[in-house]
Amino acid sequence: MLPITDHLLHLLGLEKTTFRMYTVSTLLLLLLFFLFRLLLRFLRLCRSFYITCRRLRCFPQPPRRNWLLGHLGMYLPNEAGLQDEKKVLDNMHHILLVWMGPVLPLLVLVHPDYIKPILGASAAIAPKDDLFYGFLKPWLGDGLLLSKGDKWSRHRRLLTPAFHFDILKPYMKIFNQCTDIMHAKWRRLAEGSVVSLDMFEHISLMTLDSLQKCVFSYNSNCQEKMSDYISAIIELSALAVRRQYRLHHYLDFIYYRSADGRRFRQACDMVHHFTTEVIQERRRALHQQGAEAWLKSKQGKTLDFIDVLLLARDDLTQLPFTTMCIKESLRQYPPVTLVSRQCTEDIKLPDGRIIPKGIICLVSIYGTHHNPTVWPDSKVYNPYRFDPDNPQQRSPLAYVPFSAGPRNCIGQSFAMAEMRVVVALTLLRFRLSVDRTRKVRRKPELILRTESGIWLKVEPLPPRA
Repeated sequence: MLPITDHLLHLLGLEKTTFRMYTVSTLLLLLLFFLFRLLLRFLRLCRSFYITCRRLRCFPQPPRRNWLLGHLGMYLPNEAGLQDEKKVLDNMHHILLVWMGPVLPLLVLVHPDYIKPILGASAAIAPKDDLFYGFLKPWLGDGLLLSKGDKWSRHRRLLTPAFHFDILKPYMKIFNQCTDIMHAKWRRLAEGSVVSLDMFEHISLMTLDSLQKCVFSYNSNCQEKMSDYISAIIELSALAVRRQYRLHHYLDFIYYRSADGRRFRQACDMVHHFTTEVIQERRRALHQQGAEAWLKSKQGKTLDFIDVLLLARDDLTQLPFTTMCIKESLRQYPPVTLVSRQCTEDIKLPDGRIIPKGIICLVSIYGTHHNPTVWPDSKVYNPYRFDPDNPQQRSPLAYVPFSAGPRNCIGQSFAMAEMRVVVALTLLRFRLSVDRTRKVRRKPELILRTESGIWLKVEPLPPRA
């Protein structure tokens, strides 16, 4: 019997019996064993953390805010935060260490040579991390963006052929139609003169319209008014990023009891309801029409769409200067400013330093695209950096607006094709200029946005004969 057993029975006011004494002693031994295992695990974690910290000492880091928060909150998702981040990256051209709180180190990579071992690694060695991408799981589910292992490999293999450029050619007519709707709205708003319009609102609705028509053959007429779906997505993006800057919100049981957590759930419900309705409507139409009749209605569509390719009715790659301008815009303002990967084993860098197993690496696309050692005069907008007739000797990873490696963006050909169509048609029909009365202030969230829109002066051009 344990000496404490008698005392415990006395405190509980229980009569001493052999059974009770053996039972209490057994429970106490189990409790002590559990506490010992817990202490042992904690000591192992402390030892592992200490070793990791020692191995990270070779990486430079900017001054911390304090010992508790680390660098958390020093580089906020706004224009000032981006400028502060740029100043730090100008002094640290390859890799730097930042701390999210006292126990979460992150390595930020801003040079192609250091990005290569991470993005070039297999999805098993450098998968997407569970922490930051985990914040998105209630919204996006276990789809292609967040899934891992065999499930991701299987889905990626199935979907990749659907985004080949030859497969995307039939979508050119849809891009054209959606752009026509947007341009008709611009002409109504301009009434033959010059009008200042927020491009973010109009382009977002046009993009949603084209996606619904391309993916679901669903016409929602969403360009006629601001969509609740778009508003919910914008709110979800802002809430997900805000969560990253609040250490106590990293814990789900705290976050979903906060005001932000409740709003996040409500916005998720709205987005999921919208997509479910679209899918159900498509399913009902297919069931009513019959699969065989539906397939017959789709036959020959590719031949019908061939003649809508723009300008010389040639491949969209025959718009070289437009493509150069788009690429330079994506360099200066990448849609996604960073992606994260978690190392499942030690990864060796070109200079011999080792990224320890378990560390989350942030591949800063924005930082790489503005790295002065990679892109001279990085602040200057110069489309001729991408002149195919005068190729420059740069690493393929110097320009990664759609990420790179096995988990790059599967829809980049779709996005580039749509941008070429929209830009080409817009420049044929309108004269655009910057509205100098409205300053553009960047706001990096899940994608790079602006604080108050992107306002351009739009003037319709006379129809061509």
